[in-house]
Amino acid sequence: MRKKKTYRMGPLILFLVSTVILVPAAIMLIWIFTERWAWPDLSPQVFSLRALKEILGRKEETARLFVSSILISTAVALLSVTIGIMTSRALVFYRFFGKKIMSFFTVLPFMVPATVFAMGIQITFIRMGLNNTVTGVILAHLICSLPYAVRLLQDGTEAVGQKLEEQARVLGAGPGKAFFRVTLPMLAPVVLSAASMSYIVSFSQYFLTLLIGGGNVRTFTIVMVPYLSGGDRNIACIYSAFFLGVTLIVFWVFELLAGRWIRNTGGDYYT
Repeated sequence: MRKKKTYRMGPLILFLVSTVILVPAAIMLIWIFTERWAWPDLSPQVFSLRALKEILGRKEETARLFVSSILISTAVALLSVTIGIMTSRALVFYRFFGKKIMSFFTVLPFMVPATVFAMGIQITFIRMGLNNTVTGVILAHLICSLPYAVRLLQDGTEAVGQKLEEQARVLGAGPGKAFFRVTLPMLAPVVLSAASMSYIVSFSQYFLTLLIGGGNVRTFTIVMVPYLSGGDRNIACIYSAFFLGVTLIVFWVFELLAGRWIRNTGGDYYT
């Protein structure tokens, strides 16, 4: 009886979740071509291509924003995954003094309010000469995204374990070859999840980018958020649609690359 209820509730929950996601997305797309849509009418009163023409008129600037945002977020994702793998292996496989404190530090950015963190790191970066630079923005984003990557990769590392890697070492493989040919392909799904999470955390950062970048580092959110808060809903919806589209495309590329990597390294057991 419980199985039947669970089976019946599954599609209903999926439908409700899909509705919650798709209905706002559809309304956002309608607002791109809407000039006036006043309550309580269920359909727009005035349609217009004003906002779309305005965005197309500055397509070069928009393209530069997308490229800079994607490059910064991709760099953050790669650094987060690399550092996260090393950190998770240290926390899972090794014993050392201060291990519990180090594990606590990996989640510390979750506990510090974003405003407090941004103000403190801005002062530090000014003294280090990293303020108003792309490097400073990447490092600031990296600090925010690392906890997600470390936690995901730590759980994955605990699940995979070290036995297969040790067997490869016994059979003559070196430490690097054993890790890259045995352990890393098994971690590929978790690596993809960690990279995706780190990417979206970096791509959606506004206040931290504005404060550390000082206006010199212009990303997609730096341009989009003022339209969201300024009341120009048409342009804000266009930027939001671009934001969603670029994010989905990047995630699809990440998944495609991860799938090929798994197949090429002999990890197709997990696909």
